Amino acid sequence: MSAVTPTRDETPSTQSNVPTARNDAALLPPVDVIEDATGITLYADMPGVAKDRVTLRVEDNQLSIEGEMQLALPEGMQPTHAEVQRARYRRAFTLSKELDADKVSAEMSQGVLRVRIPKAAHAQPRRVQVQVS
Repeated sequence: MSAVTPTRDETPSTQSNVPTARNDAALLPPVDVIEDATGITLYADMPGVAKDRVTLRVEDNQLSIEGEMQLALPEGMQPTHAEVQRARYRRAFTLSKELDADKVSAEMSQGVLRVRIPKAAHAQPRRVQVQVS
């Protein structure tokens, strides 16, 4: 069983606790999830998003990632063609009880958000010393 599961329906209508201004359509960033013995690391591709435009929330067992693109154009210029019509990324995951949601850390570098969630102490591998009698 995976320690993190993408939320099945990420449409705005299912996120009733999210403010109305955030219920606009959003892109689903591709995310790689790497699990090791001490936790999981998520890598979300969010090109065009600066670190001050990223929102990361953990509520109960839900991890929400949002990011807003800001593509700067030189003054007086208008785009003649834009393939990306939405300026927001949004993704949600359900976290297992094995993870310590209080110790989430994140960093943004070159359009890739890296989120690290360590396993809870009870889920960490541990070595048991055998006593000789």
